[in-house]
Amino acid sequence: MKKHQIILTGILLLLIGVLLGVLMMVTRGSWIPPERIEVRYTEVTRSSEPLPVSGPNHPENAFRAIADSIVRGVVYIETDVRRQGVTETESGDGAFWDRIWPQRRGQSIGSGVIITKDGYIITNHHVIHGSGESIRVLTHDNRYFEAKVIGSDPSTDLAVLKIDLQNGQPLVIGNSDHVGIGDWVMAVGNPFRLRSTVTAGIISAIGRDVDIINERMRIESFIQTDAAINRGNSGGALVNMYGELIGINTAIASESGAYQGYGFAIPVNLAMKVTQDLIQYGEVRRAYMGVEISNLDFDQARRSGLDHISGVVVRSLVRGGSADLGGLEQGDIILEVDGYRVNQANRLQERIALLRPGDLVELTIWRNQKEQSIAFPVAGMDNEAIRSWAQVEQEKESDRIEMEQEDLGVRQLNVEEYGFSVAELANQEDLSIMELVVISVKERGEAYYAGLKVDDIILRINGTDIQQLDEFKRIWDTSAGRQEPVRVDVKRNGEIHFLFFDAG
Repeated sequence: MKKHQIILTGILLLLIGVLLGVLMMVTRGSWIPPERIEVRYTEVTRSSEPLPVSGPNHPENAFRAIADSIVRGVVYIETDVRRQGVTETESGDGAFWDRIWPQRRGQSIGSGVIITKDGYIITNHHVIHGSGESIRVLTHDNRYFEAKVIGSDPSTDLAVLKIDLQNGQPLVIGNSDHVGIGDWVMAVGNPFRLRSTVTAGIISAIGRDVDIINERMRIESFIQTDAAINRGNSGGALVNMYGELIGINTAIASESGAYQGYGFAIPVNLAMKVTQDLIQYGEVRRAYMGVEISNLDFDQARRSGLDHISGVVVRSLVRGGSADLGGLEQGDIILEVDGYRVNQANRLQERIALLRPGDLVELTIWRNQKEQSIAFPVAGMDNEAIRSWAQVEQEKESDRIEMEQEDLGVRQLNVEEYGFSVAELANQEDLSIMELVVISVKERGEAYYAGLKVDDIILRINGTDIQQLDEFKRIWDTSAGRQEPVRVDVKRNGEIHFLFFDAG
């Protein structure tokens, strides 16, 4: 027998002996099982009452209290819109084909803010634009209402709806002039149809002009926040830590189409002025100074005798307009509007947009190396010079290719005759740099056969560098109008490609 077999046999015999011994002890009654120990559950202290609150900003309960108070004042908006790209010429009778192909219509979703107990609601113009007859509003308590459009203003991207509501719970209107960078805020809306979603963040910047409103007379002076905002949040509420409405969430800056930390809201002071006009008059009664202005740079400030960069420069005036009649001169630097300092052109536009025709505006200006004050009434469209100037600007706008604005703030341009679309998007590595990115190419279209592909970055047209849609439109039209092939330089996967489009 081998050595390991002998060892295993010995172990087996030992185990058998132990087993027999235990059986003998049990049989004789000499084996006593171990005593069981009684285990009792220890009493635990559980909270039966909410934690005490010492004030509206108590850190333990502030966000919860604010969220509970504001979600009731934010509604879900759903509209039926006709999908773009399908015309009556293509489809024949619209009603007949809607029954055959109901997918020709799509749904647009968004949010809105109740501002009165009887059901007036603020939302974005782009949320209800193209909605036709059907706009449905769902309140926080799950009641559906058919909404009526009271008025809409594309220049500020605002609209007012009315529903048959009794004893609604409107939000308290705050003062957006008191908003400061670093303030805590909460955003409420319905992103991706997730109703009554609340997010929190801080104010990242104020007075942002991000060029997302497709109007010549646009007014952009957004509050920027890092509170999460996504598709469906448009028209929702941005509130401060007292539960006061300070902004209407409008757009995001994103490369992916989803939240990336950059959200923008219309200041509530501007929103309420537009809202009151739409409710009272059915239109916005806007005041105009009749000036062309631009931001001040370091060299201009130094030449003007300023020791720091402050104010905006008057480039030109509309002869016979309110600023011209009021004594403003070309080259003046506007420092303050009604006591409010303006260091950017869009901040000045925002202050003037708060006024109505006939209101008196007080300006602090820098002229001849010293501060001066002037005051004059601002005119509206009743002023012939202003009306003529505005009409010329609108005619210029009508000559441009239509630029579609998505509710996420992306500006895009569709070149139908060549079958492609481009969008103005931020560079993935440097958000301050804008690029023209191809977002669609029609199969078997001119661009398709020229070799253009989705995600191509357009760099040049016939050797001219371009980064903005307006530049693209102007240079493209000029180049194509020469009835010669158009050369387009694109960047694709880090490499430069040269493409040629037949003109005509």
